[in-house]
Amino acid sequence: MSPARATGWEAPVTVTELVNAGPLAGARMYGAGENQVRGVRIVDELAVLGTVAPHTAVVLTGTVAGGGWAVEMAMRRAWEQAAACVIAPSGGLSESSGEVLAERLGVTLIFVDEDPLIVAVRVAEAASRPDAARMQLVARCATRLAEAETSARRVLGILNAELPGTSVAFLDRNGLLLAGRRDAAGRPEGGGDGDVAGEQGGGWTAHAEVPDQEGGLLGTLVAAGSSRSPGWPYVVRTVLTLAVAPLAAWAAQERLRAAREFTVQASLAERLLTEAAASPPGNAAGSAEPVGGAVVNAVALGWPVHGPVTAYQVRPVTGAGDATLAQTLVTAALGQVPVIARGGGWAGWSGLGPGELVARLERCLPTLPWPCSAGIGPQVADLAAAAESLAGAEAAAFMADAGSVARADEMGPAELLGALPSQALRAPAAVVLRPLLTIDRDGTLLETLAAVLDEGGALRAAERLGVHRNTVTTRLERIKSAGFDLDDPATRLALQLACHVMLR
Repeated sequence: MSPARATGWEAPVTVTELVNAGPLAGARMYGAGENQVRGVRIVDELAVLGTVAPHTAVVLTGTVAGGGWAVEMAMRRAWEQAAACVIAPSGGLSESSGEVLAERLGVTLIFVDEDPLIVAVRVAEAASRPDAARMQLVARCATRLAEAETSARRVLGILNAELPGTSVAFLDRNGLLLAGRRDAAGRPEGGGDGDVAGEQGGGWTAHAEVPDQEGGLLGTLVAAGSSRSPGWPYVVRTVLTLAVAPLAAWAAQERLRAAREFTVQASLAERLLTEAAASPPGNAAGSAEPVGGAVVNAVALGWPVHGPVTAYQVRPVTGAGDATLAQTLVTAALGQVPVIARGGGWAGWSGLGPGELVARLERCLPTLPWPCSAGIGPQVADLAAAAESLAGAEAAAFMADAGSVARADEMGPAELLGALPSQALRAPAAVVLRPLLTIDRDGTLLETLAAVLDEGGALRAAERLGVHRNTVTTRLERIKSAGFDLDDPATRLALQLACHVMLR
C-alpha cells in the first residue's frame, strides 16, 4: 500500500466528512466537526457515557434523547470522555438551544431526522471502512460527471456541489479563471500534477492538469479547502482526476464545431476582440474575476487569449478563395489560431512572435490553391491592442507580392502610404486638396507638394523632380497662397496622405 493511500484514503473520517459527504449528509451540525471518528456508541442511559472511548460518535436514543436536560448532561459527559460528537434525534431539544450548548461546551452536536439506530449503523460502517465510505462519494461524482453536459461551467458546478467545504476552479495555462469559484483561483497549487499540497495558510490545495489535443496544457483544476481531515484532500484529488476527461472532451467538441463551421469560429473571434477592447485595464492573468463566455470557448479552441499577440493577414491577389479551406490550411501551418474574413482575405492572431509567423506563413502560402500574399502586424501586449496589429498586417499584406510575406514593423513610410485604400480615400483627399487643384492646371503643383513633403525640403525635392531649386520655391509660394500652412505638422501629414492618394 502506498504511503499516500495509507495516510489519505484509510485515515479516520472526521465528523465534517460524515455530515458534508457521508452518511450524515443533510443533518444539521453545530460545532467545529474536526474530530476524527473511530467508532460509534449507542447511548440510552447516561451511565453508559462513562465507558465511551475517545473519538467515538455518541448516538443518543430513548430517555437520554428525550429532553433538553438529558441532552445537555450527555454532551457534558461526552466532552469529559473526548467523544468525537453527539448525534441526537430532532425534537428532543430545540436547535437554537443545541447551538448554544455546542458552542459553550465545545462539543459538536448533530441533529438527525432519521431513526438514530439506522444512523448509528451507517456511521459505524463509515468509521470502520473510511476508504469505502470515501469511494462512495467518488462513485457518485463519477456518475454525475459522466451524465453532465459537455460544458466547463457545468463540470465545475458539479464539483463544487459534490465537494462541500471545498472550492474548485478551472484556470487556463496563464492562471486566468475560466469557471468555478474565485477563492480557489487565488490559492497556490501543489508541486506537480496530481500533488496534494500541505498546509497553505491553514488549508490545503490539490490540482489536476487538463491536456489539450496537442499534448500541451489546456488548463488546471485547482481545489482548496480548510478541512483538517487527512483523507479529504485525496478524495478531492481523485474527483478532480475524474473531471479531466469531460473537460478535455468539451475542448475537443468546441474545436470540432469551429472546424466544421467557419462562421462559428469567426463570430467567436470577433466577440473576443470586442470583449477584449471593452475590458478594463489590468484584467490580467491570475485575476480572480471570471472571464466572459467568449474567452472560455477560445481557451477550448487553443487560441491565445492573453499576453503578447501578433496579427496576420492572408490576402488572395486575384479573386476570392474558399474561407473554410483557407481556415484549414492556415491553422495547419500556424497552429490553433482564429481565422476571420477581413480586408478581402483572412486574418487572425497568434501567440508566436513576428519572425516565427513569417516562417510559417512562407510555408503556408504555397499550399493555398490561389495566389496569395501575407502580412504580419507588430507584436502587441494583449488582445485589447489587437486592432493595431491587425491593421498593420492588412497593410503589409496589401504591399507584399504574391507568394511573399511582409512585416509591418519593417515597412518604411512610403510602403505604409502605399497601403492606404485609395478608392475609399480619394473623395476626402480631393476635398483637402481642392484649393490647390483649382489653380493647378497641369498637375505640377500637386507633384511638387508631394515631393517636398516626402523629401523633407525644397533642395531634395528639386533633385527628385529634376528642376532648379528656385522653381520649387516659386511653386511652394503658389501652394501657400492657396491657403496651406506647411509649417503646421497636422496640415503637412494630411496633405502628404492626400497627395499619395491622388497621385497613385
